[in-house]
Order: sequence, then structure tokens, then C-alpha cells
Amino acid sequence: MKRLLTKTALMGATAALAVTGTLATAAPASAASYGGQCGSGYGVVNHIDLPSNRGTVYLTYSSATGRNCVVTVRTTAGTATLVEAYLRRSSSSTWTKDSGNYTSYAGPIYVSAPGECVDWGGTIGTATLYRYDTNCG
Repeated sequence: MKRLLTKTALMGATAALAVTGTLATAAPASAASYGGQCGSGYGVVNHIDLPSNRGTVYLTYSSATGRNCVVTVRTTAGTATLVEAYLRRSSSSTWTKDSGNYTSYAGPIYVSAPGECVDWGGTIGTATLYRYDTNCG
């Protein structure tokens, strides 16, 4: 009986350590939040997290207007730095772009692309990421 209690206690301690170890690990960095910058009726349909927790590029869509919108949001507002938002129909060679030294976000920028794919992306500081041929239709 004593041996059974010892094994049970050891298994319980191991389980507690496993749970504690899991809970003690650092949580992943949180992405910047979309704040409705594109206006009412636009919902987030895709996003890109920029490296080093700089921020997030959001692609939104309004089914009422058939327009896409992009906004690049910094994780933490602060000193003005380069922030950019890019958007185009995948069939186009011309980007719609907002670029400047901003404290919190770039955009919103809009493109109508019913039945087409879009290319989109953003920059914060020296980090730039794009997605091509997404959200078709």
C-alpha cells in the first residue's frame, strides 16, 4: 500500500510539474489589434503579423460595397516611424499605397476587386511583408 501511495504521489508531482512548466512559459507576443480604421461594414478577412512584434497588416472586406481595405497597425504607438500599407488587384501592376512616418497606423486604403484576387502587404520600420493572389472572389 505504501508503494502505491508513493507511486501515486510521484505521478501527481510529475503532472503538477508538467502543468506548471507549461504555464510558466512566456506567452506569445500579442498582435496589434484592428480598430475599425476601414469603417463600418468592413470585417477582417486576413492578416499578416510583422516580425519582432512590430505590428499587423489587416486585409478587410465589405460585402456591401465589394471593396477591400488594408491598414497596417503598430503594436505599440510611439515615436513616428515608417509605416506603409499596400493593396492592388492581382491583375494590376499599380499599387494603392499609404506611406509615411506615423505613430500608430497607415491606411486605410481601398480597392474594388469583385471576383478577383488581391495582393496586399505592409511595412513597419524595416520589416515589409506581402501576400499575393489571396482572398479571391
